[in-house]
Amino acid sequence: MDKKPCIESLVVKNSHVLPTDTNNHGTLFGGQLMAYIDDVAAIAATRHARCNVVTASTDSVDFLYPVNAGDAICLEAFVTWTKNTSMEVFVKAVKEELLSGERKVCATSFLTMVAVDENNNPSKVPPVYPETEQEKWLHDGAADRATQRKARRSVSKEFANKFGTDFPWIRK
Repeated sequence: MDKKPCIESLVVKNSHVLPTDTNNHGTLFGGQLMAYIDDVAAIAATRHARCNVVTASTDSVDFLYPVNAGDAICLEAFVTWTKNTSMEVFVKAVKEELLSGERKVCATSFLTMVAVDENNNPSKVPPVYPETEQEKWLHDGAADRATQRKARRSVSKEFANKFGTDFPWIRK
């Protein structure tokens, strides 16, 4: 498989934040922003792999600034690193106060997407290579982030095994 540059997977999505997208504080629902993040990450990963993908993990999403009704939200996503069947996708969300033009990065996140074939089995993906300083910086730190994800996944499995499917707080 031929290597592809990060830029080939770039996705940019703009949305106008309407009152129906907001909570009782008049700010964008966190879950709505997370859905936007997952959406652009999936498009970027599909562009890179040119096959279907599934979300394997989402690193923490820190909400740095509120996004108000009437603002625009712009998300940018691209593949930063690959390993066999998985891809790390970086997503940056920028809010813009449309009347003033003030822009702020309101969230960043990394997602791991896995390429799948027509039977939903993991499928090999082409390597990716960085070109810009920012892409190189993200690419250089990707192996460490993957190690951290693997450790976090192990802890998540431990929680799942410990708590199982029962609801222990409900007395029988």
